Amino acid sequence: MSVSVKTRLIAATAGAVVGLGLATAAWAGDGLKLGLGTEATPEQVKGWNIDVRPDGKDAPVGQGDAMEGEEVYLEQCAHCHGEFAEGAGRYPVLMGGEGSLAGPNPVKTPGSYWPHASTLYDYIYRAMPFGNAQSLTPDQTYALTAFILWVNNVVEDDFVVSNETIGSIEMPNADGFIEDPRPDAQPEVVCMKDCDVPTEIVGRAAQIDVTPEDGGGVAVD
Repeated sequence: MSVSVKTRLIAATAGAVVGLGLATAAWAGDGLKLGLGTEATPEQVKGWNIDVRPDGKDAPVGQGDAMEGEEVYLEQCAHCHGEFAEGAGRYPVLMGGEGSLAGPNPVKTPGSYWPHASTLYDYIYRAMPFGNAQSLTPDQTYALTAFILWVNNVVEDDFVVSNETIGSIEMPNADGFIEDPRPDAQPEVVCMKDCDVPTEIVGRAAQIDVTPEDGGGVAVD
């Protein structure tokens, strides 16, 4: 493909994007609706709202202990993370690393690094096992959480991790995280609806000379 043909394709694409942006802005400014899609039902929203907060709020009902979790782990997780959570190949290690964070080779595991047990549950339930995410039940996920916490010496083997207990588990590195102290990091007032966010245009295509003015090709040395 010649340089001039490439340039015309780029110019045409840029023009289409700009036109679409202007049209969208015009529709939004007029308060018009496109009539696309449907409003999400409560059931659909619930299907996406699967995060678990550090205090255990919104954790789904369920429970499991380390011995139950070991069975699930060997079947679902050991292929990548090793039979003893030591990591297999280039997949992450899930145990150990205590006292390594301040050294030149920190080992970040749920036991050495993660501040909340809820993060472990949330990640497993949302993204694991690799290639088959969200296939585990809440009970299986609680059991896996218990197993990984057990191999990291955070809980005993008979401790039952559940929606009632996950927010009370004390992680070894819970104090290793601090809130961002910068004054502009956390706004005093958080807008959640009909927000008027100031926008500043810092550059235009014409100003940096990437859009041909005559629609023709751009000379190349």
